[in-house]
Amino acid sequence: MSLIEQIDRDRLPQHVAIIMDGNGRWAKSRGLERYMGHQEGVVSVRKVVEAAKTIGVKYLTMYTFSTENWKRPEAEVHALMSLMVTAIKHETPDLMKNNIRLSAIGDLSRLPQDAYQTLMECIEETSGNTGTTVVLALSYSSRWEIVNAIRQAVGEASKGKLKAEDVDDAWVSQHLTTNHLPDPDLLIRTGGEQRLSNFLLWQLSYAEFYFTPTYWPDFREEEFYDAILYYQQRERRFGKTSEQLKYKP
Repeated sequence: MSLIEQIDRDRLPQHVAIIMDGNGRWAKSRGLERYMGHQEGVVSVRKVVEAAKTIGVKYLTMYTFSTENWKRPEAEVHALMSLMVTAIKHETPDLMKNNIRLSAIGDLSRLPQDAYQTLMECIEETSGNTGTTVVLALSYSSRWEIVNAIRQAVGEASKGKLKAEDVDDAWVSQHLTTNHLPDPDLLIRTGGEQRLSNFLLWQLSYAEFYFTPTYWPDFREEEFYDAILYYQQRERRFGKTSEQLKYKP
């Protein structure tokens, strides 16, 4: 039985978040320039998006470019931005064909004008699609996001529009860039590292974590299905005991 045939479609994660790591190391291991690893990584993005759509995952958030990535060599940052523009233009027709909606979170104002414009055009064009929503985390940092929420709270409080007792989990969630999304059920990180790297720190509080040594350019449909099967083997207790989950009055 193939991996996809083993997946229980009634127990899918609603939202999968992915830290796509290992592009540079994949290229280096083959004696290639780093940008070639990023190019091959785009193929993995396409394959994983198609796999998510095939099995029925509703939301897929992909850590595409962090605020810390702006510190990388200028040539690499320029290559990444150019690749993003090319990839979005190339993939937009397929997104429309497959009923996939594109969205983005992060400090998008820092993007080069051509990258920002191309991104916004694709988001607008796919906004009416009702299948899987693919969210690109671009120029994104979870600490930046949380600090912005705190600033909003302080600003509203200074105007008398917010009391301390008004701030709860729901208030914070509504003031994050992911306020239109459910929290991720599953986090996948490729490349062998086992850390969050400033990604969705608030939202991943109860997610299941799946770490794999596979570099992102080698992570395709079968690897994605394997991660989904891992998720389906987990017992999600959310602070309760196993006995409580089994007991249904």
